[in-house]
Amino acid sequence: MIHRFATGLLAVFLTLGAVIAPVLAGEAAPDGNRVVATVDGFEIRLSDVNQAREMLPPEAQNYPPNVIFDYLLGTIINTRVVAEEARKQGLSKNAEVVRRVARLEERILEQEYIIRRLDKELSEAKVREAFNRMIKETPPEEEVRARHILVADEKAANDVIARLNKGEDFAAIAKQVSTDGSAQAGGDLGYFTRERMVKPFSDAAFGMRPGTFGAKPTRTQFGWHVIKVEDKRAKAPPTFEEAQDEVRAAARRELAETYVGALREKAKVETFGMEGRPAKGAPAKSEKGDSKAKSK
Repeated sequence: MIHRFATGLLAVFLTLGAVIAPVLAGEAAPDGNRVVATVDGFEIRLSDVNQAREMLPPEAQNYPPNVIFDYLLGTIINTRVVAEEARKQGLSKNAEVVRRVARLEERILEQEYIIRRLDKELSEAKVREAFNRMIKETPPEEEVRARHILVADEKAANDVIARLNKGEDFAAIAKQVSTDGSAQAGGDLGYFTRERMVKPFSDAAFGMRPGTFGAKPTRTQFGWHVIKVEDKRAKAPPTFEEAQDEVRAAARRELAETYVGALREKAKVETFGMEGRPAKGAPAKSEKGDSKAKSK
C-alpha cells in the first residue's frame, strides 16, 4: 500500500519540493511545536509536515495518518539533504535559481497577505450581506416536474403517444416499455432546472403546459422521449447554510481582486509585449502613467 501511495503522489511531491525548501528555511516555528526530525542539526517540525499535508489532493487525505506522515516527513528530509548539497555546489548563488526562488517567495507572500487581510476583514456579517445581495439580485429559477418514456426509435415513441391519446395511463405505460431507469417510478424525474437536462429535452419540457404530454416525441442522444409535464414552479432560493460556502468563496475572490487592484493602481507598471520592447511608434504601456494622463 505504501508503494502505491508513493507512486501515486510522486508528481505532487516533485512540485512540493520546490515549495517546501523555502518554507523550511523561513522563521523558526512557534514555541511548543515539537521537532519530528533533524537533518545535520536542522530541525524539521510538525508544522512543516502539516503544511505539506494541506497541499495534498483530496484523495490522498483518505490514507492512514501514519502513512501520510511518514511519506511527507521522508519527502521533506529528502528535500533538505538535496538542497544542502545544491548549496555546497553554489547553486543557491546561480542567477536563474535566485530569480526562481524570489518568484516562489513572492507567491507565498502574496498568498499570506491576501489570506490575512481576508481573515481580518471578511466577517460573518459581510458574508450574510453578500448572501442577501445574491438572493435579491438573482431572479428565481424555473423548475419543471416531468415524466418521460424512453424508447429506441421514433415508431415506438409514436405508438406510445397513440396509446396516451386513447386515454391510457402515462405511468403505467412507462413501467411497461420505458428503457430508462425511471421506468419503475412511472417515468417520474422529479423537479429539475433547465440546465440539468440535455437541451432538446429541456426545450420540450419547459415549452409545455402542466398536465400535457408532447404531441410529438423528442429525440436526444439517449433515444426517443415522450414527455409529460406535471408541474412548474419557481425554485426555492437556497438557505444561508446551504449557500454560505459558495458565497464566502465568491466574496473572498471579489475582495482579493479589490486588494490587488488597489495596490496595482499605486504601482508604476510598464509592459513591453512579447518582444520586450514597445511597438514601433508607441510608448511603453504604463498603467500609472495612463491614469495620470486621463486625469489631466
